[in-house]
Amino acid sequence: MKKYIFLLLASTFALAQQTPSSKQTKTIFISGARTHTGNGTVIENGYISIKDGKIVDIGDATNLKPEKHDIMIDATGKEIYPGFIAPNATLGLVEIDAVKASDDESEMGQMNPHIRSLIAYNAESQLIEAARPSGVLLAQIAPRGGRISGTSSVVQLDAWNWEDAVIKENDGVHLNWPRSYSRAGWWAEPGGIEPNKNYDKQKTEIQDFFDNASAYLIANSAVRDITYEAMKGLTTGEKQLFIHVDGEKEIVDAVLFKKKNNIQKMTIVGGYYAFKNADLLKANNVSVLLKRVHDLPLLEDEDVNLPFKNAKLLTDAGVLVGLQNQGDMERMQVRNLPFYAGTCAAWGMDKEAALQLITSNTAKILGIDTNYGTLEAGKSATLFISEGDALDMRTNKVTSAYIDGRLISLESHQTELYERYKEKFENK
Repeated sequence: MKKYIFLLLASTFALAQQTPSSKQTKTIFISGARTHTGNGTVIENGYISIKDGKIVDIGDATNLKPEKHDIMIDATGKEIYPGFIAPNATLGLVEIDAVKASDDESEMGQMNPHIRSLIAYNAESQLIEAARPSGVLLAQIAPRGGRISGTSSVVQLDAWNWEDAVIKENDGVHLNWPRSYSRAGWWAEPGGIEPNKNYDKQKTEIQDFFDNASAYLIANSAVRDITYEAMKGLTTGEKQLFIHVDGEKEIVDAVLFKKKNNIQKMTIVGGYYAFKNADLLKANNVSVLLKRVHDLPLLEDEDVNLPFKNAKLLTDAGVLVGLQNQGDMERMQVRNLPFYAGTCAAWGMDKEAALQLITSNTAKILGIDTNYGTLEAGKSATLFISEGDALDMRTNKVTSAYIDGRLISLESHQTELYERYKEKFENK
């Protein structure tokens, strides 16, 4: 029996995440790298001075005589980027899809704004450490399921637990908008598209819930209702409403819903056909977290490259756009987020504008741009150094990464396997 307990404990520790790094105590100076600030500008020979987790100074290193720092890093020939941000992610909520005990991304019921994804977040998920070597250092942890899934929070990806990880708690409520149509049949034998006869009824149910929540918040009822209390902040801008919707008609209805209910901040999540309503979105200050870039078009007669072009279509129209990754195998696919931006660049976007899709734009959408998303004096030193182009899967090789000035581990299950089998075959 003791033998089996020992093996269980050994396997548990073998699967644990790397130990989070300690608070930055030494000053750091990085120089010589091509520095991508995340706001559209590039410093060809840049320097960054870091102290107490913040960027103290940043600029052109040419002819610079820096002050003495505890750690001096020569990054000549390399590239520096702000930490990438993965919005609408379920990292840390599910470890193995087939193991029910490790799946905590959704709750029973339809209207669950009070469900907080943050407290289910597992900071020791192996999928988190698999994302960091691609430069993904921050994420918005969002719930799934139901009509109103719950409330998301924003975390940094090097922590002991969710309390240590959180950087913005309860940032927004996630609403899954109904479809005006439905698909008959199944994937092997599709039966075409049919109108959703319950669409108006489903919209009414959403409106009734918002009306009841508004009445409750105004009345200051003596009987506490945590479901309605979770809706507080949507009309003042303290919280954001994330509406998951793709269809053209549904997006119009969602914007009208925003106006009717005086929602101050709203973001469309998915937004596959948002480019058809770009002027409406811009006029109503609605941002978009786009449907996964590496995907097929929704309809068989559409441009097969539409998912690659979508970000440029919206950006050119003046809409604030970020990239998200919801879909099949979404947690393990988070590591591909920078390559989605690279694909957008390959299909017409300026390279630095594409970078903004996963840095400054997403930071603005999530309301964390005061401290994250760009490399600027006074902001968090959350950044990484790569030997090549971070948006290119062939050359992106992250050599070091910092979260709030802390040098974090880039080891993962994949790197362990690499070293293991490298040693095996090199010794042959």
